[in-house]
Amino acid sequence: MEKYSAFVSLICPECGKLFDGNTICTFCEACASPLEAQYDLASLNALAKESIGKRPKGLWRWHELLPVRDPTNRVTLGEGDSPLLDTPRLALALGRGQTYIKDESGQPTSSFKARGLAMAVSKAVELGVEEFVIPTAGNAGSALAAYAARAGKKAHIFMPQDAPRVNQEEVRFFGADLILVDGLIDEAGRQAREMAARFGWFDVSTFKEPYRLEGKKTMGLELAEQFQWALPDVIIYPTGGGTGLVGMWKAFRELGELGWIDEKRPKMVSVQSAGCAPVVRAFQENRARTDYWEGAQTIAAGLRVPGTFADRQILAALRESGGTAVAVTDEEILLAQNEIAALEGIFPAPEGAATLAAAKRLRDAGWLKVDDRVVLYNTGSGLKYI
Repeated sequence: MEKYSAFVSLICPECGKLFDGNTICTFCEACASPLEAQYDLASLNALAKESIGKRPKGLWRWHELLPVRDPTNRVTLGEGDSPLLDTPRLALALGRGQTYIKDESGQPTSSFKARGLAMAVSKAVELGVEEFVIPTAGNAGSALAAYAARAGKKAHIFMPQDAPRVNQEEVRFFGADLILVDGLIDEAGRQAREMAARFGWFDVSTFKEPYRLEGKKTMGLELAEQFQWALPDVIIYPTGGGTGLVGMWKAFRELGELGWIDEKRPKMVSVQSAGCAPVVRAFQENRARTDYWEGAQTIAAGLRVPGTFADRQILAALRESGGTAVAVTDEEILLAQNEIAALEGIFPAPEGAATLAAAKRLRDAGWLKVDDRVVLYNTGSGLKYI
């Protein structure tokens, strides 16, 4: 009988140390680095890429490349398979060739966070976790609360008190414990870690556990399939914690090792707010690490992340891909949000709108080519910010 998952172990990308995937793991403390899931890709030689599309829709149709070993442990709300939308009016406005939006606004809890938390909760359930905790700017807290409820588990959500009201109400409706914090997500993280240590809760902070990354990488797997296994030229992605960007880069590496795509890779572009741009600053200064961003402020709650735990992985993906990093203002974000909605009928979250603002900057700088196939990632619904 074929294995449901080809998951083998976890590895620290910095020192190469292996960690047991059968036990609860967090991150490599020696390197202060996230861990990455490894798969026995050679065992999948008989798996045809065309067979994936014949399975029932959803994230779990990629199960061989996901870490949950027993399908009975899947905790699902129908996540995955977001549409890739051709946006010809935006392309015309940009004066560029093919422009697409990968629209995550229809995911459970209306954001891409559903992918990562579906995977993190499912794997944690498989490993016996009963109680979760997370610091969040908003959407990740909503997603954890929903998936914990779905699994019959308890969740504790630490969220800045000025986070979007919709996220706060979602958490309460899902029956999770909401703790509002006087400060940003880093202060929420400090309090969450303290309580996790005190009560034994499992911390699913961004990159502090290894499996949210595996859920987010499915955006890259889907994108490859949607482009008929020929990747686009440029991916413009809003970056807070950066799980999706790192996850997609990992997905492309694994697909390449499987022989499902050729050697071409997209240029990865990280977009941040001018009011909180630690990745952009580090990229522009050619540094391998980011510095903490003091006084972070932006209307895009998901981009208000002053410290990034996976900074080395994010910056490496940008440089390996020949990509770049761009900071845009809140004013540009609002204009882009209105433009996407009016031209294409998509109401993006501010984080998603930031990608169009970045595309305009890259166009004006001559960085984007006229015939580039460009994908903008809308990570959530603008309705959550009203």
